Amino acid sequence: MAILVCGGAGYIGPHTVHQLIEKGEDVIIVDNLQHGHRGALNPKAKFYEGDIRDYEVLDKIFTENKIEAVIHFCAYIEAGESVQKPLKYFNNNVYGMQVLLESMVKHKVDKIVFSSTAAVYGEPQKIPIEETDQTKPINPYGETKLMMEKIMHWVSRADGINYVSLRYFNAAGAIDDGSIGEDHHPETHLIPLILQVPLGKRDHITIFGDDYDTPDGTCIRDYIHVLDLADAHVLAVEYLRKGGKSDAFNLGSGKGFSVKEMIEAAKKVTGKDIKVEMGARRPGDPARLIASSDKARKVLGWNPKYTDVEVVIKTAWNWHQKHPNGYEA
Repeated sequence: MAILVCGGAGYIGPHTVHQLIEKGEDVIIVDNLQHGHRGALNPKAKFYEGDIRDYEVLDKIFTENKIEAVIHFCAYIEAGESVQKPLKYFNNNVYGMQVLLESMVKHKVDKIVFSSTAAVYGEPQKIPIEETDQTKPINPYGETKLMMEKIMHWVSRADGINYVSLRYFNAAGAIDDGSIGEDHHPETHLIPLILQVPLGKRDHITIFGDDYDTPDGTCIRDYIHVLDLADAHVLAVEYLRKGGKSDAFNLGSGKGFSVKEMIEAAKKVTGKDIKVEMGARRPGDPARLIASSDKARKVLGWNPKYTDVEVVIKTAWNWHQKHPNGYEA
């Protein structure tokens, strides 16, 4: 029996594929390569180029392979773009989930692990954020992810598909050997943007607001190493195999680091100066986003290994040095 990884050529997907294969799993990948990269594909996994919104593509995959469980990474993820192009996000994210679940029901595949997000919470009411806190997204991206969770909930009740929804915060870093890593176009994540300065890709990093209610005035976020996230997906599959009930789990370090602290850490790791410029606040940026991951630790047995933020940045730096132009290098 195989595990189907939807979106296995992106960022978190390839790291999860690697961890699955390390554990001896048979892995199938489907990716339309719109945002994924051929260079990120694991040669030990069987690959189908296609879109999960295409019933024929999924029929072919489920017919030609014995699929036990699905891990779903196929979603657009840019919150800012989602405000400008909400229909794009609802079509890809929500409709994509609908087609995938319909195909799973048809082919009697009853386990799915879903890559969700902290964006389902919107503006946090308290810190750290817990799974029982209010879900009130402030952008279409978060709204689509929440809708995808709700669709799984109702399909679970109607058709017996069991799911785990993993709501994570800021994915960061890369596999230790630098063979796969983070390559977005355009790049919007903080750590790769910071590292573009010592790489010579940009002359400065902009801090958007330094007047927040935090110790140094800059936003605080919770950073989780991509391999720790990958391990959580593997554990979630095992949890479902053992008959675990459908549920949602936060994945975070429980510790927050400000933008200024991340820049200082990057200076230490790279040994280079990083020029900083101040910009205005961006609308919708909460001052603090920190997760409580107690539930994931207790129920899934999740135990993050990369707890030092400098180590996280070091793995990212290693990837970017080896691939200064991403997978095109």
